[in-house]
Amino acid sequence: GGSWWAYYTLGWGGWWYWDPTENASFMPWLTGTALLHSMIVVEKRDAVKAWTILLAIITFSLSLLGMFLVRSGVLTSVHSFASDPARGVFILGLLVVVTGGALVLFAVRAPMLKDGGVFAPISREGSLLINNILLSVAAATVFLGTLYPLFADVLSLGKVSVGPPFFNTMFVPLIAMLVVVSAIGPLLSWKRGDLVSALRRLKWAAVAVVLTFLCVLLVKMKASNILWGGGGMALATWLFMSMLVEWAERVRLFKVPIHESLKRALELPRSSYGMTIAHMGLALLIVGITSSSLWRLEKIQVMHVGETIDVAGYFLTLKGIENGLKGPNYIFSRATFVTKIGNHFIANLQPEKRMYTVPPRPTTNAAIRSTFLGDLYVVLADADNRGGYITRIYYDPLVIWIFIGGAIMAVGGIVSMTDRRSRKSGRY
Repeated sequence: GGSWWAYYTLGWGGWWYWDPTENASFMPWLTGTALLHSMIVVEKRDAVKAWTILLAIITFSLSLLGMFLVRSGVLTSVHSFASDPARGVFILGLLVVVTGGALVLFAVRAPMLKDGGVFAPISREGSLLINNILLSVAAATVFLGTLYPLFADVLSLGKVSVGPPFFNTMFVPLIAMLVVVSAIGPLLSWKRGDLVSALRRLKWAAVAVVLTFLCVLLVKMKASNILWGGGGMALATWLFMSMLVEWAERVRLFKVPIHESLKRALELPRSSYGMTIAHMGLALLIVGITSSSLWRLEKIQVMHVGETIDVAGYFLTLKGIENGLKGPNYIFSRATFVTKIGNHFIANLQPEKRMYTVPPRPTTNAAIRSTFLGDLYVVLADADNRGGYITRIYYDPLVIWIFIGGAIMAVGGIVSMTDRRSRKSGRY
């Protein structure tokens, strides 16, 4: 939701920038995802109970920490709002009491929790444990990168800035390993699995991965970061195809008559479908992140009325600019771009430059034409005092897949929660 708001409202053309406030909401999401997966192990194998409780404490504590960072004013961010130091002190006190009390209770009661299930490292439980480790390390990485500048400032170690290069370098390899494990884990048996057998069943997924990588090399031959792009697309294909293979294994597709496979499909628990849907949504999310991050086209220039610019095959002509327009609580300027492909009219795009009155704050309102293949993103910036206006025009390939993938992941979670067994077991 925050990424969608940043993309459509802020007008800077991006959907994520590793902003401290973005990170504050991302950390509990990572640990919460680990928590949901560890709860499956508790339900199925009566194992890792103490670890699951600790994850629950950490997830709630990180939620309180995020509220403190956003509301207290300790961070300077476009996402922070309603900053109030007095409120921040109260939230900090609440954080200390809740987290400290929970950890003390955990230290006292955790030794009483006995795990009943024993499992081999190569098993479905083992894959879920690896999932937990990778997600926890990823959350710790984000935590360190977000709060280290604050600690350094408090300890008079100087001003330190931790930006996207650090997070991308540390975070991306962890998520890549997570995707690989997530594809294999569902094909392993509980208690003791056969890794060779699972990989053998994924042979068609591996073929699809190779074909995807080769197609990216062919289509994006002249693009920069082609190997990174091919790797990202290959990972998404690996995860998506593995979910199809896992579902086909469950219904014994092509191994029994089709009517029996259909019967098996209808009898599958909704929690199983929820997992499949959520993981497929993650695959689509990876496709959108890879494409929009590596192959975005960007043009920034000063334009005068009547000028035309070409971006990714779109021809945008600045037809006019209206100044001094009034909104409910802001004054704004609005440009009109006639957009064509060749001689074929596509749309009139009208980005705005707004100045809010209370509090005084300039913002932009981008004009976006979204398709499944990519977004044409137009921003009107400041005048150059010589009759021209600074404009920023982007073409973001497949960026909408990020939001579609996120929505599909949410649907997967909702489908899982509707499973009667999940409700009875208290997993959610």
